[in-house]
Amino acid sequence: MDVSARIQGSFSRQLTQAFVSQWQQTNPEHQIIYRDIGSFPIPHIDETWVAAYESAPEERTAEMKAAIALSDTLIDELFAADCYVVGMPMYNLTVPSSFKAYLDQVIRRDRTLLLENSAGSGQLSTKKLLVITTRKYNYRTGSGREDRDFLAPYLSAIFNVLGLTDITYIHADKLASSEQEQSLAQAMATTRQLATTF
Repeated sequence: MDVSARIQGSFSRQLTQAFVSQWQQTNPEHQIIYRDIGSFPIPHIDETWVAAYESAPEERTAEMKAAIALSDTLIDELFAADCYVVGMPMYNLTVPSSFKAYLDQVIRRDRTLLLENSAGSGQLSTKKLLVITTRKYNYRTGSGREDRDFLAPYLSAIFNVLGLTDITYIHADKLASSEQEQSLAQAMATTRQLATTF
């Protein structure tokens, strides 16, 4: 999945493309489901969507079914895949709003999160996730900016709710500095190496 709003010059797209290309060489028999929500944004949920979500499937009107149909498709894709790879640029210290809209579509207590005795049971526990982030600055531990990283902690927390705890991060940072080329090269090398074993 690509999330960047940029097409030309997108570092996150370069890295996800490198991963997929290398991964396909190692796993030629596997199918890839691709979503580009940067170029084709997922719509935000609305009142009709919420009404459909709050109604039993057999009680939904045609309008409700249409409103929640994309959500079902996106969730079907999640269940069909064994692993996920997301190219995630940092926008204003966190995830792009397009990805938040995607999450609002797929986090549903009737499908990806089942309630058992008032406790949620995430249904993605058998999956694994690779998040390739791109950042203008360094937000790693010891950088002095780690308290401003609301991207990786948020993603880990929300996917943990869905039962997904096998999460790997590759950070291409310092992209607004003289170290850009070196940082990107290191991230690219790590991405290609991981693709042979992921």
